[in-house]
Order: sequence, then structure tokens, then C-alpha cells
Amino acid sequence: MLGRIWNKDEQGKQEQIQSAVTQEQRQTKEVTKDAEVYRVPNVITTEINGKYTINDLFDIMITENISDLHILPEYPPVFRLHGDIIPSDLPCLSSEQAKALIYQSLTKDEIIKFEELGDLDSSYEAKDIARFRINVLKQNNGTGAVFRQIPIDMPTIDDLELPSVLKRFIHYRQGLILVTGPTGSGKSTTLAAIINYANRNRSAKIITIEDPLEFTHTSDKCLIIHRQVGLHARSFADALRAAMREDPDIILIGEMRDLETVSLAVTAADMGILVFATLHTNSAAKTVDRIIDVFPSEKQGQIRSMLSTSLKAVISQTLLKTIDGKSRCCAMEIMLESTGISSLIREGKISLMESLILSGRDQGMQIMDQALKDLVLSGKVSFEEAKERATEPETFLR
Repeated sequence: MLGRIWNKDEQGKQEQIQSAVTQEQRQTKEVTKDAEVYRVPNVITTEINGKYTINDLFDIMITENISDLHILPEYPPVFRLHGDIIPSDLPCLSSEQAKALIYQSLTKDEIIKFEELGDLDSSYEAKDIARFRINVLKQNNGTGAVFRQIPIDMPTIDDLELPSVLKRFIHYRQGLILVTGPTGSGKSTTLAAIINYANRNRSAKIITIEDPLEFTHTSDKCLIIHRQVGLHARSFADALRAAMREDPDIILIGEMRDLETVSLAVTAADMGILVFATLHTNSAAKTVDRIIDVFPSEKQGQIRSMLSTSLKAVISQTLLKTIDGKSRCCAMEIMLESTGISSLIREGKISLMESLILSGRDQGMQIMDQALKDLVLSGKVSFEEAKERATEPETFLR
């Protein structure tokens, strides 16, 4: 059965893939009228002939700087390159073939857990070159998975060309700093760069709590402990509750998924720990509203008061394709603590927050549309790409 995965002549849909290579390869996507035309490939050419493994696909991802690999029954392996979903030139997979390929990346215990639960988050390291975050799922036609590449080399704030104000965060002795944005917007990478900077420039004990572990730091000036939910703790809340008793200076929470975790994070920040965490919100104002709305109405006044003193920064980010189409760059809305911001949070006047962020440019604050405008004017992204992400696209750059 598994041999059929490597026999391209037996796959009915293979002719469609080959047709895409020969007939549609010249189709282009114009990024901007004044820039070099970026050609989006219609397929990823693997140069694989015969038998292959999941590691062979990982090698392609590493070589071509591909962010994601999708394995699904009835499809060839599919990649995401610079934000575009692109199929490979390999044969379509049957349900059995897809499962066998996916299971090559899992341990026996992980396979048992997945078979019981029908869903699994894990990670996999390939040849000390890259790590991959894995989500395995059961669906209507079999087993599927998504593999996201996490580089072994630790990202830095400078290499990522992130605003230098992020370096300031590590010097806070307590408080809550939130990095927000949709799935795939680079939140984990931004947090890894901040923790990396702390590790090189501050003496502290850092505890990271993730599901699964993504970036693993080697202790330098900091003592760093990594904990994975499901492996080292039952839940984010359990891991966070334990971490608060382990003499930490900094705690990183991979995701605040429920009321208990949010409550513990706010409490930890209020009691003298520097807490970094993520949420799936797309602006500073919506982030503050989301945290407050998690709590019952009778507790929201208390939470507003706590946030008004403990919330140090909110970074809301998105990734955009660069103008040459060869990579992506990050646009950030940045809200920093100030007397005015604290007053708005305490008084529940969150709708007025954007005006204070606009007026705080000299302190390092900026709204998303300002960040997008800067990327356009610097020639890094096209006007069209930035306008699609703008908060107010109708008036963007007017």
C-alpha cells in the first residue's frame, strides 16, 4: 500500500500537477507597478524521484525557506511560501499514505495519544538544523497535519528589524507585556527575540510555558527553564501556578487560552513578576477589551484597576510580503504604558486609546496604519499589500 505513494504513474491527479508546471508557470503576480514583478510559482519542484520520507520534505522546507507543510489525504504535499499556499509536484496521497508520512514525525506515545484524542500538538527536530511545530488532526477523509518551521538559530531583534523599543522591555522588573496578532503573524518569533535579548543582557530566571515548545534557549546570563503543556504540566494554568512559586523574574506564556490563565497572568504581573504572553487580537484597544471581557462583570472593575498599573506594553503585529516577494516583514502597533493610557484603562475609556498612541510617537508608540505607512515609504512593501492590512484602508496614505 505505502509503495503507491512513490509511484507517480498511479496517481490520477498527477497530470493536473504536471499541467500546472508546464502551462501555468508563467503566470505572475504584480506586486507594484514600479517594482520588479514577483512570480508566484504554481508548484514547488521537489526533484524527488522514488521513495521519500518526512525528513526529505523538511529538507526542502529548510533549503527554500518554506514556513509550512500541509499533509492531507487526496492532495500532494502542499507548502506555504511567503504566505502563498503552493502544491508540490509530488503525487496525491491516499489516507493510508498521509497517515504513514505524518507518523514518521511522532513518537509511539504521541501516536497513542493522538489515536485516543483525535488531535495533537507536538514538535520535531530535524538534523539539528530546524525544529517544527506539529498539529495533527483527524478529518472527514483521514489524518492530516501541518508542520511549521522554527529555525534553530535564535532570532534577534536587530536581525528581524523590529523596533528598538522592544529592547526596553527586558529592564522592567514587573508587569504584563502582550504580543498579539492572528495565527501565523510571528508572535512566537517576536517573543523569542525578546527573551534572547534578555538572555544576553540581563541576569534573571526565566520560565517559558508553551504548547508545544518552539524556540529553546541556551542559558547565558539568564537561567532559562522550558516547560511544555501536556508533557511537563497538565495545562497552562497549572504550569503558571507552579512557575509563580519557583522564584522567577520573567515568565513567558505561549498563549492565554482561558479565564484561569488570564487571571493568573494578571496576578503574577501585579505581584512583581515580568510576564510576557500572547493573544489573538489585532490592536491594543481590542486586547485590553478582550482581557477585561474574559472576567465576570462584577470583577471587571478590579481587573481594570490592576491592568492600569501592571500593563506595560501591547504589541499587535502582522506579517506582510516584501515588495520583491522573497520574504516577509513585520508591521507592529505599539502601545506603551503612560499616565494617560493608565487612566483610560482604569476609567473604561478604551475607545480613546488610539488617539493617545498617535500622540505618543516620540515615546515609541505607533498605530498599525503608521507602521504600514513606514513600510511603504521605505520601499519594503507595496501600497496594495499594506492597504489590505490597514485599519482604515479607505483613507490609508491620504
